Amino acid sequence: MKKGMARRAIAATLAIGVGITLAACSGSGGGDTGGSVKAGDYSGPKVTVTFWNGWTGGAAPVLVPKLVKKFNAEHKNIVVKDVPMEWGDIAKKMPLAVKAGKGPDLAVGHGDDIATYAAQGLLLKSDSIVKSLGYTDSDFPAGLMKDGNYNGSQYGIPWSVTPLGLYVNKDVLKQAGLDPSNLPTDKQSYLAALQALKAKGIQGEWVDGFVFTGTFEFESLLWQYGGELFNDDVSKATFNSDAGVKALTWMTDLIKNGYSPSNVAQDGNINALVASKTAFNWNGVWQTTNTALSKVDWTAVPVPQIGDQKAVWSSSTHWMFMNNKGQDKNKTSAAATFVKWMNDHSSGWAETGELPAANSVRNDPALVQKYPNLKPFLEELPYAHYETVAPGITNVEATITTAVNEAVLGKKTPKQALDDAVKQANQLLEQNKSQYGG
Repeated sequence: MKKGMARRAIAATLAIGVGITLAACSGSGGGDTGGSVKAGDYSGPKVTVTFWNGWTGGAAPVLVPKLVKKFNAEHKNIVVKDVPMEWGDIAKKMPLAVKAGKGPDLAVGHGDDIATYAAQGLLLKSDSIVKSLGYTDSDFPAGLMKDGNYNGSQYGIPWSVTPLGLYVNKDVLKQAGLDPSNLPTDKQSYLAALQALKAKGIQGEWVDGFVFTGTFEFESLLWQYGGELFNDDVSKATFNSDAGVKALTWMTDLIKNGYSPSNVAQDGNINALVASKTAFNWNGVWQTTNTALSKVDWTAVPVPQIGDQKAVWSSSTHWMFMNNKGQDKNKTSAAATFVKWMNDHSSGWAETGELPAANSVRNDPALVQKYPNLKPFLEELPYAHYETVAPGITNVEATITTAVNEAVLGKKTPKQALDDAVKQANQLLEQNKSQYGG
């Protein structure tokens, strides 16, 4: 995935290895500071703002330096220093660096990272910054600002979102006599297409048991069936509900009924789509920049509604202001000016395979005109579900993938896989409560 979301595969190890030694003495986040920001315009002395991010792949390593260079040229009293590194390295280095006063002034994190960093005391409360920049919930997709909120305080400002969609190989559909202009939107039409493909010897959707993208598909289906991953205060896992069993059974039935092969390798589904071996793939908006897709006639549409309501998984990224020991308020204020400027100038971010979070930018008709492949993903945002917000949640999320993998490989029934995973998840949630408080 663009921007390194594969770091989730090592998230549990990092959370355990880094967080335990720090959380007990860290408190619950830094003091609220807005420095001298006013309407996104820093007017203090010249400062250098260090900016850590995980944009090391695709178009991002080209685009970010260009944006930073443009910003620096327009702001004589601010120099932003772009420091890209792997997402996993950020998670590993950030705690010790911030505690020593050597961390960045600004960083970007995923929605399920923010609460962990805040609980460790690594982030500044940014309520006054949000206010000074004029942001409200309505400036971003519904519910997204909540991903930056922990214990009643704001610790992040949205930057981008990356929902799942349905990728379609039109040539494969034609082989089965299906009309590529009449694509499935619900359970009935999706099953009809899969059956028509099967009749021609084509397995229409390759189901995998990996984070990319089996876990994301399962979570989308869980929400479609009316379920939730966790209870309201994230003290108990609930993904083994009837909704969860229905969702995972739908996926395993695709294999059982011959619509999907068994034991699909990591990325085997998108590779099969590119190789014209399958017609459908549930995958993220980041694949719109996959140059391998240029080999086939493809399109993307919103994921079909298999359950009782529309729902789709999405990740998000957020700006975070760091609570370094001895943090310079002028640098924080200058960082806030940079954040506002970046959000205002984020239309080009679609080039990296992500959707800008700022409604004012994302809803501009010019965005779709320039990047037409993004249209179906934009349509999904009103019913998108974002990451769970709770300290240490990434290691708990790994249990969901374990359940999906075990069921998809036929090692356990969907119910047994989910029940076992929930038991482990609840143990981890208890450990997180002891580690981070709450």
